[in-house]
Amino acid sequence: MEPDKDRMESDGDMASVMGFSGFGKKARTFDLEAIFEQTRRTAIERSQHILEERQKENEGESSHSTRSPLPTQRPTAAISRKQESESSSGSDSDDGSELIGPPVPPQLTAQQDDDDDELVGPPLPPGYSKLQSTTQNEDDDDDDDDDDDDQADDDDDDNPVKKIPDTHEITLEHGRKTVSALGLDPSGARLVTGGYDYDVRFWDFAGMDRALQAFRSLQPCECHQIKSLQYSITGDVLLVVSGNAQAKVLDRDGFNVMECVKGDQYIVDMANTKGHTAMLNSGCWHPKMKEEFMTCSNDGTVRTWDLNSEKKHKAVFKPRSLQGKKVTPTCCTYSRDGKLIAAGCQDGTIQIWDRNLSVHTKFHCRQAHTPGSDPSCLAFSYDGTTLASRGGDDTLKTWDIRNFKKPLNVAAGLTSYFAMTDCCFSPDDKLLVTGTSVKKDEGNGKLVFFDRASFQKVYEIEVTNASVVRCLWHPKLNQIMVGTSNGLAKVYYDPVKSHRGAKLCVVKSQRKERQAETLTQDYIITPHALPMFREARQRSTRKQLEKDRLDPMKSHKPEPPVSGPGRGGRVAAHGGTLSSFIVKNIALDKTDDSNPREAILRHAKEASDNPYWVAPAYTKTQPDPLFAVDSEEDEEAEKEPQWKKRKI
Repeated sequence: MEPDKDRMESDGDMASVMGFSGFGKKARTFDLEAIFEQTRRTAIERSQHILEERQKENEGESSHSTRSPLPTQRPTAAISRKQESESSSGSDSDDGSELIGPPVPPQLTAQQDDDDDELVGPPLPPGYSKLQSTTQNEDDDDDDDDDDDDQADDDDDDNPVKKIPDTHEITLEHGRKTVSALGLDPSGARLVTGGYDYDVRFWDFAGMDRALQAFRSLQPCECHQIKSLQYSITGDVLLVVSGNAQAKVLDRDGFNVMECVKGDQYIVDMANTKGHTAMLNSGCWHPKMKEEFMTCSNDGTVRTWDLNSEKKHKAVFKPRSLQGKKVTPTCCTYSRDGKLIAAGCQDGTIQIWDRNLSVHTKFHCRQAHTPGSDPSCLAFSYDGTTLASRGGDDTLKTWDIRNFKKPLNVAAGLTSYFAMTDCCFSPDDKLLVTGTSVKKDEGNGKLVFFDRASFQKVYEIEVTNASVVRCLWHPKLNQIMVGTSNGLAKVYYDPVKSHRGAKLCVVKSQRKERQAETLTQDYIITPHALPMFREARQRSTRKQLEKDRLDPMKSHKPEPPVSGPGRGGRVAAHGGTLSSFIVKNIALDKTDDSNPREAILRHAKEASDNPYWVAPAYTKTQPDPLFAVDSEEDEEAEKEPQWKKRKI
């Protein structure tokens, strides 16, 4: 017994140390079944009591109420079901299967009597019915307003003219000659323009202010006009197509990345040459592959190139006329999926190839435009089913590539004087845009909008008193860029419908030019200084400036020119060196040296009287020098014929 007693004492000490009150004792046990049974009985009794009270109230109100008896029958049905269950089973567990839980408040029963519909939840406030009717009327009014707004939005969606961003514009001055190329990167942050003045200018919307100045200008192709500019799908490189035979690829900062090789012009078959041999007309990037681009040239070929292989082209497509002769392509483009290559030719035809099959055309329209009119642009719609062509015959046509025999729609009377007049689709694919040309001082160039379905002219913008050459509608910015023949590039935008782009630079104030900083000597007032340290008060600024002007240290007066041979490492202005002295004397020497014999013999008398060079050397060895033969022998030598004279 003693060890057990000691163990109990140690357990008590451990419990007091660790803070457990029942450490080492047996845990309490609960009879859960008894607890559940007691709770169930209590709930049944409460439910039965509440049902009896509710039945009494319903019986008292049923005699005075004219409402439907449906709410008063629900408790009765519950009681009858309960009585039936009690009579059938007689066990406590069956009695509590119907109604178990806390008592139902009397307010809920009264609310159920007042309303026809069954309400679940806490009681409603007294003024709910009035408030509900008022709110319902307001909601009806709001619904009507929302319907009106939705109807207005639907009208805007149905009318594509209201989506044209033309409320505001900015003007970028490229130069004085025609802006013949426009390019905008996919993000819309940087615009590039090229013209007939051989310049390519870079414009950064985020970096410009209201002055609208280009941050870089260069001439990548020397003295060749720029025909086309386009950024790749990633926006990291720029394709430059000019009037020479070699296209160039530049990076975003204008540095050369690649230059296409020039072909051999003496080879007849253009498929056997490595590159173009004549002037380029157009070019564009592949819409899906960032390394591939295409160019067309006056050598009668359309070539695809790989950015990583500049030694040779990738594939050659040769347009042919009906007689099988070579035809010059004037414009080219890819389809939206990049599977088709389309080219407009000088004979008025539009020829489309499968990108992987370069021999035979997949679609061919022989009389798309007037022969010799030089189609200037081809553009695929965003859905890829419609092709728009801008011809030099002053027409704009749309084609269904699934039925390429005749055009879907034709618009005539659109004057075009340039070989690169553009056409493009709107971002929602409902409008078609092109520009018109005018002669000098004969009107304004216009940007014309056509509805794609009806092909009616729905809108036009008068740009300037010059021809509209290039137009570009960026889908991300929702802004329209226009290039004109008087050297301007205009950007049209809407502050609400457009995003970024021109909106970034118009809000920035113009930077002020930095003025030259001038240092002035301030006058320090020291009233309590000693007279010897006190500065004289400046009476007049003019007199002080005159004194400072006489001080060489303050006015930085330049040092006077050196006279004489020079000093301090400085050379005299004229005649200070031997070379300048000789040059000066020779220039001032006015003696006539036309007869060199006389010029030499004029020193003969002085040389004989005062020998200095030759005679003193021979005074000891040859006191009587003989420098010439006798006069008689000289005369005989002169009388001899020329052929008898001894040859030396």
